[in-house]
Amino acid sequence: MTSFTYSAGPARVVFGSGTIAALPDEVARLDASRALFIGTRRTEPAYAALGPLAVARFENPTMHTPVEVTEKALAVLREHNVDCLVAVGGGSAIGLAKALALRTDLPQIVVPTTYAGSEATPVLGQTADGKKTTIRNPAVLPETIVYDVDLTMGLPANLSVTSGINAMAHAVEALYSPDANPIVDQLALDAIRRLARALPNIVSDPKDRAAREDLLQAAWLAGTCLGSVSMGLHHKLAHMLGGTFGLPHSETHTVLLPHVMAYMAPAAMDRIADALGVGDAPTGVYDLVVDLGGPTSLKELGMTEQQLDTVDEYRQVLDEAWRGDRPQQTGVPDVGKLTQQVVNTMQGDNPRTRELLQDLVRTLHAYVVRNDLTESEWMHAISFLTRTGQITTETRQEFILLSDTLGISSVVDVLSNSRTPDTTPSAVLGPFYTEGPPEREHGYDIAEGLPGMPVWADVQVVDTHGKPVADAIVDVWQSNEDGFYDVQLPDLDGPVLRARFRTDADGRLRYWSIVPVSYPIPDDGPVGEMLRAAARHPHRAPHMHFMIAKPGFHKLITQLFVRGGDYLDSDAVFGVKDDLIVDFPEQHGPTPDGREVSRWSRLDFVFRVTEGQ
Repeated sequence: MTSFTYSAGPARVVFGSGTIAALPDEVARLDASRALFIGTRRTEPAYAALGPLAVARFENPTMHTPVEVTEKALAVLREHNVDCLVAVGGGSAIGLAKALALRTDLPQIVVPTTYAGSEATPVLGQTADGKKTTIRNPAVLPETIVYDVDLTMGLPANLSVTSGINAMAHAVEALYSPDANPIVDQLALDAIRRLARALPNIVSDPKDRAAREDLLQAAWLAGTCLGSVSMGLHHKLAHMLGGTFGLPHSETHTVLLPHVMAYMAPAAMDRIADALGVGDAPTGVYDLVVDLGGPTSLKELGMTEQQLDTVDEYRQVLDEAWRGDRPQQTGVPDVGKLTQQVVNTMQGDNPRTRELLQDLVRTLHAYVVRNDLTESEWMHAISFLTRTGQITTETRQEFILLSDTLGISSVVDVLSNSRTPDTTPSAVLGPFYTEGPPEREHGYDIAEGLPGMPVWADVQVVDTHGKPVADAIVDVWQSNEDGFYDVQLPDLDGPVLRARFRTDADGRLRYWSIVPVSYPIPDDGPVGEMLRAAARHPHRAPHMHFMIAKPGFHKLITQLFVRGGDYLDSDAVFGVKDDLIVDFPEQHGPTPDGREVSRWSRLDFVFRVTEGQ
């Protein structure tokens, strides 16, 4: 049984472009008027937006929030009798604001200019005597977060990459935290998808505003996730290395993330891999960092081998991270580059053809990867398709049968023909239609004496306003009492149980046939083999086929099913629709045209067709 506890942070979020203009109003919302502005000279636009509300300024926030720097800022705060804190910048500025809030209980407004996500967490890391410690306290959670995309537009690509991977670390750790819950899971996966989508675009074009928006939203989502769960191994190692050896914060997160993921190897990795669009999550993150030009080793961040030797815990993880080794692959190989290479070859002058082929490649490759398909399984599939083609003839359409039994024909039918609710529902064509059936006069018996319960069909074709559609061509076809169509009976002399009629001035046509019965589709070929492997039956519910066409009207291809017939709820080709199930009531006595039969049935139905081509 699933159980969890979820607490959402109380912060107010203002997101958009040019939102720093709202800083004075946000200060007023806090009933404050004397702000301490925390931020370097690069945050001048936000400082200017505050105007006279900024009664003091601290320009030297420091990485890892040393307590001595906090004490200096605290002195400025007290000297100017401030009543709120406004921090603009990355993790250093926001961390300092949190440290001050912890000591003074002053309200905070923070304006992130990176993607670290610290602004959305009740977490504070502080360094004292060369050791970094972390606390979790609701008192350090900012009251208001102002996200201004404009302030991130100038963030260099390399800093955007490490800051973005830092945010990804928050989302990843939240997914395998013991405190994870459905809300956190969805926020984390959304954050990972946005980061994986946006970071390559930023490297390609640092001015890509849509990508910047994606990254800023991802930072908020990821930070919110981390703020709702307990931190794990990744943050433990990152804070230890940063506080002890002074390693840069986001760069350290970037290097550590794939190695910690490989070490943890939880079930969450499958979901992370799916969000990243790769087969294996740890190597997928590592390869993403490489492609983005980010750091991959602690050694390149300045950590020496002698420093590494002073660390006893998790040496395997740290040794690999120090060297920058690609994590050992635990899932299926990443074929994303191969897929994209194939997609790029699908060009041509027809945009629709190009789009369909490119998506087909992506879908097929994803299916192969998702199911970790073996070579023998794929060769079996090729053999299956080969045999499907070999058994197909003019009178046996095995590929149509395959499409029907997989439900694809019905999906295409729904998409193509079920967007006009006032018309009669359509149904699949099936594999047994033949072009140019014999034209017959009204009243003709298309069964031509074959055994079965006679049925008098009296149907009408009208438009969506109920007006009769005269001179419409109506093709009808069905199976015999044994479940076979004429094209399946080579000894049969000519077409039977199929015909073409034309509606009269009232849009009507009448003919004799036999009540259809359920029957098995041909199952002596590859399609039958598939059905048996899937433990599925091959039977179709009893039905008649109709194709109605007239210039100026949409062609209607449909079927009518016998109410009470077998397999209505498990039709082998998924063709049954409630509105197509009709009565074939048994009759006794005189027939409409005087035909002498003691028992017979009748079918009365009105087909509605819509105008158009």
